[in-house]
Amino acid sequence: MMKDEQRKIPEPVWATGIDDDEELSRKATLEEKKQGEYTKVVSLRYDENPKL
Repeated sequence: MMKDEQRKIPEPVWATGIDDDEELSRKATLEEKKQGEYTKVVSLRYDENPKL
């Protein structure tokens, strides 16, 4: 049987030291595109207009 410690799934963590908006909005270089080293990022933002 597995011990309780072995059954626990670790919580995901964020890498320290990155600015999410800056990193995710940076365009891939031509070299990165040629190597397939890029990811398409889609940003959804909620914009509320209280005057409507």
